[in-house]
Amino acid sequence: MSIIGVGIDVAEIDRFAASLRRTPGLVERLFLESELLLPSGERRGIASLAVRFAAKEAVAKALGAPGGLHWTDAEVYVEDSGQPRLRVTGTVAARAAELGVKSWHVSLSHDAGVASAVVVAEG
Repeated sequence: MSIIGVGIDVAEIDRFAASLRRTPGLVERLFLESELLLPSGERRGIASLAVRFAAKEAVAKALGAPGGLHWTDAEVYVEDSGQPRLRVTGTVAARAAELGVKSWHVSLSHDAGVASAVVVAEG
């Protein structure tokens, strides 16, 4: 296997929250319903959403930042073990297949008002 692409992104959490407040419908354009909820069914906090947004930006960068990717075609989820994972469909899956991506590695973090994500596309 070889590295096809690496993406990294950061999101300032307060700025991200302000964007969500300012733009009606943005949450629905960025996230799947499953990404909005914790396993308990409670709504995710803003830091958790910001880090998922950073991961989606990192995915686009790992794929060469082509136009036409849909935010909801990259789903960030967490396994029972706590490990973050990525599930791709639609436009993101098509670009990944075009590049030969076979697996994804995801790292998420948020601290001191900043959410950060690294994504590695491997093929």
